[in-house]
Amino acid sequence: MLISSLGCTAVFLPVPRPSAVTAFRYGTMLVLIDESGCTGFKLDRGSSANFVVAMVIFDTFDVAERASAAVAAARTTLRVKPEFKFSKVSDAARDGFFTALAPHPFTVRALCVDKARIHSTRLRTDDDYFYNYVVRLLLRHDGGRLSGATVKIDGSGDREFRNALAGYLRRQLAGNRIAKVRFADSRRDNLIQLVDMCTGAIARSYRTDRADARRWRMMLAPKIADIWDFR
Repeated sequence: MLISSLGCTAVFLPVPRPSAVTAFRYGTMLVLIDESGCTGFKLDRGSSANFVVAMVIFDTFDVAERASAAVAAARTTLRVKPEFKFSKVSDAARDGFFTALAPHPFTVRALCVDKARIHSTRLRTDDDYFYNYVVRLLLRHDGGRLSGATVKIDGSGDREFRNALAGYLRRQLAGNRIAKVRFADSRRDNLIQLVDMCTGAIARSYRTDRADARRWRMMLAPKIADIWDFR
């Protein structure tokens, strides 16, 4: 746009809209969290046997930006709409996704809870408490990695729950390990889609009724730093 005033001409260039990654530049590390399985304990009536929660860790936002672009490109190439969700995309899309993200440096840490071994009444009856507790365990079992991290979590759930979870994590994790907790819509956030795919691959590996149970976990294996079986 050109604007003339008092004989002078100024040129104003449009300011690029920040991406989903750069909009969260509050720390030096970006962590994405997602879960697979339900929080219910009606194991004889359809509740999942395991509850898996995983985090994808990027040491810098620049690396995260490049991975985000790779997810977007893979979505176009593989004709996936509207988003990558492990439970919904085809086997071919899963293969293509993990192949496309293989060159990008990130770390995966996960926690798998065998719910049959949980005996606490509160954990078995309070879904929010169970979810918060498991996410806290995952973040505490970080191998000393987290420092000044911005944590982004899939934004499902109502605002009251999200606020309660953010406050819970800040209270439970002392020091400067977490700088910010934010929530994101998976359809608009490529990296939430990335952590969904990683969590789904790990959760699938615990299925005893699938011949291909470990197929995508093996593709992800070079990125996996730790999977803690909480039993």
